[in-house]
Amino acid sequence: MDDSSSPKLTARQQQILDLVRDAIELTGAPPTRAEIAAELGFRSANAAEEHLQALARKGVIELLGGTSRGIRLKSDTLRAVNEAREARETRESREMRGGGFAKQFSLPMAGLAQLTLPLVGRVAAGQPILAQEHIEQSYTVEAGMFAKKPDFLLKVKGMSMKDIGIMDGDLLAVAKTSEARNGQIVVARIGDEVTVKRFQRGKSGIELLPENADFEPIRVSQGDDSFCIEGLAVGLIRGQMFS
Repeated sequence: MDDSSSPKLTARQQQILDLVRDAIELTGAPPTRAEIAAELGFRSANAAEEHLQALARKGVIELLGGTSRGIRLKSDTLRAVNEAREARETRESREMRGGGFAKQFSLPMAGLAQLTLPLVGRVAAGQPILAQEHIEQSYTVEAGMFAKKPDFLLKVKGMSMKDIGIMDGDLLAVAKTSEARNGQIVVARIGDEVTVKRFQRGKSGIELLPENADFEPIRVSQGDDSFCIEGLAVGLIRGQMFS
C-alpha cells in the first residue's frame, strides 16, 4: 500500500483513531467523547471533540450528529488500518525469526480480500438463522471493512440503536457465536423475532439494552428456551451503499 495517499495524522490523532478502532473491535461500538477524554487524560470531553473533528476533516472518520457514540470509521480507513497492522505484524514476525527462510514468502493482505455474505431476512422459530430459506440475497464486500470476519449480514429494522449510529435500513455485519460479554452489541433471537441490542447479564438475568431513550430494555426470563444469541456485531454498512 502506498502510504503517500493516506492522510497525515499527528501522534495524538493516531492515538485517538487507534482508540476508536480498538473500542469497535472489542465491544462493537465506538467510545463516547467522555470515554476518550478519560482514557487519554483530557480535562474535558471538548478536547476529544476537537481531535475528532480534525480526524473527520481529514476524511478518516465520519461523525454522526445527535448521538453520544456517533463515530464511524470509513471503509477505506478500516482497510488502511488493517493493512498497516498486518504488514507490521508480518515484519515483526520475520524479525523475531531472524529473516532467512521466512523472507521467501509474501502473504496476501487480508484487507484486500473479498467476502460474499448472505443477507438474512425473516427468521422462522426453531430454524438455524443461516437456513437457506432465510437468505434473501448475497453481497460481495471487502474483508477490510470489518474488525473481524463476519458470517452474514442482517438488515437493521427500527431506530432502537440510533445513539451509536446503527440506523434503520443499515446492514449489520455479524460474526456467528452463541456467547457474548457484557457491553457487546449482539444479534439475539427470541422466538421468531431477531433484535440488535447491547448485551448485559446481571444477577437478575439477561437484559438486551437499546441505545435510544425512546425504547425499553428487553428482559429475558431465566430458562426461556426461545432466547439465543446468534452473533456479535463486527461492522456496519450504510444501507444506501446497495440501494
